[in-house]
Order: sequence, then structure tokens, then C-alpha cells
Amino acid sequence: MYRTYGDALSGITELSKIEHLIFVIDEYPYLARAEKSISSRLQHIIDHVWKSGNLFLILCGSSMSFMENQILGYESPLYGRRTAQFKVLPLSYRETAAFNPQLGNEDQALVFGVTGGTPHYINSLGVQDDMDEALKRNFFRDSCYLFGEPENLLKQELREPAVYNSVIAAIAQGATRQNEIASKAGLDRAVCSKYLKVLLDLGILRKETPITEKPGKKTIYSIRDNLFRFWYRFVPMNMSAISSGRIERNYDLSIKPHIPGYMGLVFEQMCREYLLRYADDLPFPLTGVGQWWGTDPEEKKEVQIDIVGTSADPEEFIIGSCKYRNEPVGTDELELLRHYADVFGKGRRYHYCIFSKSGFTRGLAQKAGKEDLRLVSLDDLYRK
Repeated sequence: MYRTYGDALSGITELSKIEHLIFVIDEYPYLARAEKSISSRLQHIIDHVWKSGNLFLILCGSSMSFMENQILGYESPLYGRRTAQFKVLPLSYRETAAFNPQLGNEDQALVFGVTGGTPHYINSLGVQDDMDEALKRNFFRDSCYLFGEPENLLKQELREPAVYNSVIAAIAQGATRQNEIASKAGLDRAVCSKYLKVLLDLGILRKETPITEKPGKKTIYSIRDNLFRFWYRFVPMNMSAISSGRIERNYDLSIKPHIPGYMGLVFEQMCREYLLRYADDLPFPLTGVGQWWGTDPEEKKEVQIDIVGTSADPEEFIIGSCKYRNEPVGTDELELLRHYADVFGKGRRYHYCIFSKSGFTRGLAQKAGKEDLRLVSLDDLYRK
């Protein structure tokens, strides 16, 4: 037992003289807040003792803002002393499935859709056999961990969580462009821009521009973190039912019927990930995958292409659509996709790909055997 931090660091130094030592401090931000001098102490001992010793130091932390600003930042005592840094990213949808092998693929997709592939959230959800019960137990009771997690994360990472909450809520309610978000959140546009940047840096939001186009007026914002997106979609609107213990009835009426609609964007995320990480025999190596939207000059309305895969050849693309619905997708979807491809740009070489939760009609399947068309079901996404 060490009486002081100085004694502990000295003891670790002595141990490193005996054998090669890996010293890991988990959740370093908590230590740094409790002992203000610890970063300066580590700086001194790294520079004068450990630098030429037999010790490997690893600092871990779940507070991204603290690790990036207080550890990696220019004003940190530890600045310039790291030999490597790693940002641990969420798991893919397939990797997420390994936590609950007993579930069917639709429930597997929903687990990914509400946890975003973060292992701690997957474990906290604790699905047994009934996904609905897991959601009610962990998101719609005010004593539960996942119910309070978004608010706690904002408080941990940010100085003005209420303002950031209003920005996220505005996006969850349908605002996508900066002016719309600022108006709904009650902020000046320039001020809103600063808050958006912080949320982008934290990985809570994403900023998108139609693929192949430069950022500009078409740039939109959306909630990237699936836990935040699910929470802001369903929890605030049911807060009175949650606080009064009436969530059972509300779940069947105002939550469960809307989950397939919520899962549409999650399914698009999974399909893009499939193309980038898991798909075999693509017509060309992908240089990027995104979405595209623009105005149809003939019909005078905006169209959106769910998936556009780019290649090294600027005139060759994969064009795809994603349908998360309970009936098979038919030939009409292929015709619509061809029309959207013409809006995207006529005369280019297109390879079509249609993703469907519930499979495909016989007519569309027959076309896939004769044309440059790839059909991928939800089961195919999980098939190794």
C-alpha cells in the first residue's frame, strides 16, 4: 500500500528495473480531476526516468474531450510525449451480433440500432430472448442506466449541456440544415456553428454533403450516435408515461409501431458498412460510400439515392437503395433507381444494388440473373 502518489510512482519505477513493465491507468480523467498535479508528475518522471527505462505507460479514458484537450492538447504537461494514440471505435453491426448469438437477424439489427456497437451499451441492454422487454427495461424506466446515459454524457463532456441538448433535440425533430437547427434551438447561427462543431468532434453528430459534391448549401446534420438517436426519438415524447409508470401501454401504441421507421437509417448504415467491409466480388474497389440528393429537373422535386459507391474512375458508380419494410422489394424499385441514376448523371456506368429487409419478388430476382444488379437481404448482411 502506497501512502502518496509519489510513493506509488517511485514503486512502479523500482518494479520496472526488475522486469519489463506495462503500466495502465484506466479512466485517467477521474484521476486527473482528483489529483490536479498528476499530469505534471507524470511529465517529470517520463522525461527524467521512464524515457530511458523499461516501462510502457498507457493512459485510457472514456471522456473524449478531456483526453483530447487535457492529455493530447498543446497546453497539457504531457503534450508531445506520446508514442501512439488510439481512438477505440464502436463495433460493426456484425461484430455487435457476437454478443447475442441467440437472437434473429432482425433483433440483431435493432440491438445495433440502439447501441451503435458500443460494447458497454450492448451489455447494459442485456437482451435475453425478448427485445421489447429489454428496451422497456433499459430505456423507458427513469432508474435505468441507458435512460440517463445521454444526459450524463453531455454533463461529463460539456460545460453547457442544456444548450447542446437543445441542438440535438432540434436535429431529432427534423432540422437538418444549420439555419433550421439554430432557429429551433433558439441560437444565433454563428453561435450554433460552434456547438455543432463540438458535437461533431465528440462523434454524436455527423455532417454530410451529397457524395461527389463539395460542402456548401446542401450540407446537412444528423445524429450519428445510435444511442442518442434512439433516445431522442422515443424517450422525450414518452417522458410523462415513464415518470408515471405507464410505459407498458405507451410502448405498444407510440414506440413499437415506429421502430421499423426508425430502423430505416440504421439499415442504410449497415448496408454501407457491408459494401465497405464485407461484400465480395464488387465490380471495382470502392474509394468511398455515401448518399446523394438533388433536384429532378423533370419532376421539379428532390430525389435521394441511399447509396452511391465511388471508384477511381469518376464515371463509374455503384447505385443502391435500402428498404427496411415487411414486404419483398419488386421491379418498381429498380426502375426508380435507374431514374434516380439519370438525375445523378446520364451517360455514366452504373452497377445497381438493392438491399431489402424482407427479400425480393420473383420478377426482380429474375432480373438480377440477367442484368448488372446485386440483391442483398438482411440475412445476406449477416451471412459470412
